[in-house]
Amino acid sequence: MEGIADYEFVRSLGDGNHGEFFLAKTPSRLPVEAELVAVKVLSGSTTQEVFRRATRELAAFAAVRSEFLVTLYDAGQQGGVFYYSMEYLPDGSLAEPAYLLDESATLRAVAHAARAAHALHEAGIVHRDIKPGNVLLHPEGGRLSDLGLSQVLAPGMTLTGMGSLGSIEFVDPDVLHGEPPSRASDVYSLGVTLHYALTQQGLHGELPDHDPVLALRKVLSSPPTIAPGLDETLADIVRWTIAADRTERPSSALAVAERLESLVTA
Repeated sequence: MEGIADYEFVRSLGDGNHGEFFLAKTPSRLPVEAELVAVKVLSGSTTQEVFRRATRELAAFAAVRSEFLVTLYDAGQQGGVFYYSMEYLPDGSLAEPAYLLDESATLRAVAHAARAAHALHEAGIVHRDIKPGNVLLHPEGGRLSDLGLSQVLAPGMTLTGMGSLGSIEFVDPDVLHGEPPSRASDVYSLGVTLHYALTQQGLHGELPDHDPVLALRKVLSSPPTIAPGLDETLADIVRWTIAADRTERPSSALAVAERLESLVTA
């Protein structure tokens, strides 16, 4: 794919839920100083109703003022294909960092993602797709990206609406059971993201490849297991965020951010 609308693609940045990211040259019509932007192109075609709902959600995301949210620039549809553009951060993500992260940098990035989630929550928005790949790295810490549009693109779909297999383990089991996403489910996702970023391990071990039913069954049937060797203070934070009883989790994503920031060394 060479481009979409007036975006000229430079190269692929990899797959995301329901689509692919591309590095693109910034169209002259955008009031953006950066020469390059990231563009997500959704797989398949979308109806006008889905397009309207998706752009409405993205507009709500873009209206939230937080330095810890990736900036959205534009959204459109060409030939039935939905796309949107955002700022490009070249340092990678917690899933694929462009450089080796120390513990403080990791904690800072997750704390910033938590602050971004809190800003969304205060605006009445649940992110729904917090995971290492959506915590982009920034020289000052992290930025939360890629608002979860799965329930817009595939409404009512509990399993396939979660996107890729790699996303399932970051989803609150209550949501996998059909409960609506909430602040508490985003807090759960922050905890699993923290654990993965620190240990490179999931809470449910290796999930079966290419079999969403078996992967889902394993996540729902096996208790989460903290990786051995993780600092006990950090392990306690993970346990706090993923408590089976939502009322026992942190009351807000801000509480998670503040706890992590208290552990960051300058």
